[in-house]
Amino acid sequence: MKNNIRINVIVNIIRTVVLTLLSFITFPWVCRYLGDSAVGTYTWANTFVAYFLILAKIGIPNLAVRECVKVRDNKEELSNKVQGFFLLQLISTILSFGLLCVVVFSVPALREQHSLIFILSLNFLVGAFSFEWVFIALEKQFYMAVRSIVALTISAILIIVFVTTPDDILLYALIAIMVTVITTIANVYYVRRFVSFKKTMPYNLKQYSKQLLVLCTLSLVLSIYNQTDTFILGFINSDKTEVASYSVGIKGVDIIIGIITALSVVFIPRAAYYYSKEDKRFFNNLNKYSINICLFIVLPAIVTMCVLAKPICGLISGSYTFQQGDDYYNAPYVLMILAAMMATYSIGDIIYGQILLPMKKEKYYLIAISVGALVNAGASIGLGMFLFKDRPAIGVAIGTVTTDVLIIIFLLALTWKWTRKTVFNMNTLKLLIANAVILGVSLLIYNPLLTLWKNMNLSDGVAYTLQLVAIVAIAGIIYLVILFLLKEDLIYSFSKKRKEERKNAESES
Repeated sequence: MKNNIRINVIVNIIRTVVLTLLSFITFPWVCRYLGDSAVGTYTWANTFVAYFLILAKIGIPNLAVRECVKVRDNKEELSNKVQGFFLLQLISTILSFGLLCVVVFSVPALREQHSLIFILSLNFLVGAFSFEWVFIALEKQFYMAVRSIVALTISAILIIVFVTTPDDILLYALIAIMVTVITTIANVYYVRRFVSFKKTMPYNLKQYSKQLLVLCTLSLVLSIYNQTDTFILGFINSDKTEVASYSVGIKGVDIIIGIITALSVVFIPRAAYYYSKEDKRFFNNLNKYSINICLFIVLPAIVTMCVLAKPICGLISGSYTFQQGDDYYNAPYVLMILAAMMATYSIGDIIYGQILLPMKKEKYYLIAISVGALVNAGASIGLGMFLFKDRPAIGVAIGTVTTDVLIIIFLLALTWKWTRKTVFNMNTLKLLIANAVILGVSLLIYNPLLTLWKNMNLSDGVAYTLQLVAIVAIAGIIYLVILFLLKEDLIYSFSKKRKEERKNAESES
């Protein structure tokens, strides 16, 4: 069983790395050729549509995964649940789109961007037919990985070929939603191998009404919480250039959070399965393993983002000077401020998906996010409009990360029985020691490496890119060596010595 989890984790990591590389090709291209104003407008419109995407889902995917896991070995019962949840999502999607139309034509600022908004709304209209939650419940990780890579590769090629001027913003939006279209077509074709769409049993969806109400509210509040910073910033900054700086700065953070979220796809169905079987030992071990992987990835990512904020934002945006008046001026500062969210948000997501959701205690997460959304909105408006009125992106970033820290403190206190040993243990201390070392090394070699490349008369772009690659490579090697010497659980579990110890222990027993 653990080997299957490990294989799924590896598949998801490969998938996420490939998607990240593709994103690092397309997003810088878009930043260069659309410009900061168009990128800001696209991000702002996409943020607005995201609210209705969440409303369309009304929490169905999370509930559907949990319920489908329980009956995944019985095709008839699985088919019944899939049909019922699909009908619910189809109805909610139509209602959500109708509400979007009303809001767009009622608000002048939104009506001006109606073409862009309606193109982006295709994302959730088509997504109603994706059945993604079925494949998550069935743990079809390899299929999802291959499909996503193919879809995003096609999209990346089309963006590079056709998006060349700021006037191509609508074309860019259309190409971006093609990923959902391709995914949905593939899923509809493949899902029929596991599910029949012939009705044989009553749906009995009333039993989920209370849970759906909580999950729907939670999904909407979570969307508001996640998108509040960008949406508020769009209203504070009329030309949307600060939104563009914020979107570039948060891009690196989103990539790491995306990796952890992608790995949650592996752990959530298994956590729900173990808890439903009252297998507390495997449930605890699974959560400890998940947190271990999270911290192993997130902690060095925080170090990297803080030390290398300028070259990373330069690689994304194509601008390396970051002088006042330049495009994406505040992006590196936004990235450094938000870096802590890679840990707080990722651990919070694990607590929700792998502990509270299987226990049917998602209402506590709803309380945390609801209060957090209010605090975040107030802090973002206050800091962005008044304290940092000349650089609102920085004020909004500070408000967002402060709120996230408060939320994770609450969640850890709430689940202390389950998270005390999974988060606060000797292995975590080993990870912190290794990251302290690579932080010192990275700071030590930062300027010498940059000077070395610039003395070779290389352009700023090439010099900063080589600096970034060199520091990441050196720090990465040192990080792995230190963890191996400290016998860190994740690294040491792959070593020959550990395998031999296990083999000897088994023979002795």
